Amino acid sequence: MATKPSTQKASGTNPAPSGSPLAPPIKAVKLRHPIRWVVAGVIVLYFASFVWDAAVNRPVYDWETFGKYIFDKRISEAALVTLELTVCSMVIAIVLGIALAVMRLSPNPVFQGISWFYLWVFRGTPVYVQLVFWGLIAAIYPTFTLGIPFGPQWFSVAAADVPVFWIAVVGLGLNEAAYMAEVVRAGILSVDSGQSEAARALGMSWSQSMRRIIIPQSMRIIIPPTGNEVISMLKTTSLVAAVPFSLDLYMRARDIAGPIFRPIPLLLVASSWYLLFTSILMVGQYYLEKRYARGTGFERVKAPNESTTEVTK
Repeated sequence: MATKPSTQKASGTNPAPSGSPLAPPIKAVKLRHPIRWVVAGVIVLYFASFVWDAAVNRPVYDWETFGKYIFDKRISEAALVTLELTVCSMVIAIVLGIALAVMRLSPNPVFQGISWFYLWVFRGTPVYVQLVFWGLIAAIYPTFTLGIPFGPQWFSVAAADVPVFWIAVVGLGLNEAAYMAEVVRAGILSVDSGQSEAARALGMSWSQSMRRIIIPQSMRIIIPPTGNEVISMLKTTSLVAAVPFSLDLYMRARDIAGPIFRPIPLLLVASSWYLLFTSILMVGQYYLEKRYARGTGFERVKAPNESTTEVTK
């Protein structure tokens, strides 16, 4: 009688499943990208040639003058003034931007109209033109008064007595508030509508739900672009010459460059300080975004080659 042939080799056993502890380690082979490395090499080569040419073959850069003024006391003091302009302007912009965003989303049509008109004016005109108007504010409104319209006045000050620094701060802050309002509004709209419905079910008013529920949750969306606006504001301070205000970093570098006829190295000095500040702010923005992205699914995904399990090709 014929026997059924065996399907298993006599000299071996069935291979262990891949998930078994007895399975052999799997070795991963990384994909090679030669074109990517060639393109990267060409870019590095061009960058190195540019740096070499600027350092050796272009005396117009005048690196000796650059080194002389990079840490000059006048430049460092102007850099501090630039930071003060940035911080003060952003405080005004953030506070006013939140108020404008809440007004834009308010069920009150008067608040909606005021907010829309503000955004229409300040987003529709260049910031430089606005700063020129603020520089002429003493000619337009010689006196600022605070009080009840057509009633008693509580406080009055001559426009000519207001320091130019604060005029520049107000001009920058009011312009930036229009953009911050849209950032805040986008963050508020990103919160699920069920949150506001739950707040109403608990008996909260619209203002209470915004203050206690909606705005705290929207900070995850608001914080990262706010960091980007801070960086943008730092660079926008170079336009305060329109006020005119001449103690910021750019204007001080230009004032130093005029008598010595060295505009290019002094522009490089100012650019280096701007790069230093923006680099610090970008690092801070990175960690801020990383913090507020926790638990949202936007965290950095581990690359396949970082896995502890090796995979065969």
